[in-house]
Amino acid sequence: MTPALELRGVTVTRDGRPILDRINWTVAPGERWIVLGPNGSGKTTLCQVASLYQHPARGTVRVLGETLGHTEVRELRKRIGYASVQLADMLRPNQTATDIVITAKHGALATWWHTYEEADYAKARQLLGRFGCGDLAARRFGTLASGERKRVEIARALMADPSLLLLDEPSAGLDLGGRETLVATLASLARDRAVPAIVLVTHHVDEIPPGFTHVLLLATGRRLAAGRLDETLTDDTLSRCFGLELHVEPRNGRWQAWTG
Repeated sequence: MTPALELRGVTVTRDGRPILDRINWTVAPGERWIVLGPNGSGKTTLCQVASLYQHPARGTVRVLGETLGHTEVRELRKRIGYASVQLADMLRPNQTATDIVITAKHGALATWWHTYEEADYAKARQLLGRFGCGDLAARRFGTLASGERKRVEIARALMADPSLLLLDEPSAGLDLGGRETLVATLASLARDRAVPAIVLVTHHVDEIPPGFTHVLLLATGRRLAAGRLDETLTDDTLSRCFGLELHVEPRNGRWQAWTG
């Protein structure tokens, strides 16, 4: 079975310093991966590479069977559902939530350059409703609360029926209520077998939604550990990842970590 994502020896440098250092990683179809690590560990850069917005200095990137450097990137991006702070900042705040979602059909940032059918609008509204945003369909994106925008962004990531879903720190900046609502939303995605492979980036273990199966731990741009979540996320790996003595365990379907 062709992997959804495969990185081999991937290295990204900035100002002569490695941001990612010889990363090897494979995501199989249907898997639900957490990418976990402290600030500056390379998580966002990894997501940018996987979404084809960043080219590595060295290594091989294969996405959905296509090799970066030997494929039409703009077409391949249409098969990737992607949500990130950087992408959200490029979306025009005066567009409605429905328009924000529908633009993903063509990998665009606005509706001006393409024609959409009523079926497209119906699908966008259905996705907004799925994530509890149905009543926001006609609201301007820039007027929405942070948690509402995050859910609209996830709805947008699914508009084109992607074969890989990449979510880069979707809970960043949310308050407790917004975060818990989002975690529940992501848990529902994880349970849905029709949803493709998911990669979710975070630096908090308590934000890992139920239903996620694997974890990749990054530290200073290097792969520290990768594998089944229940086997790989341990006191030892988490302590080495964050550079202090930590304990971690699952409780009532969620993960918790503490020092001491």
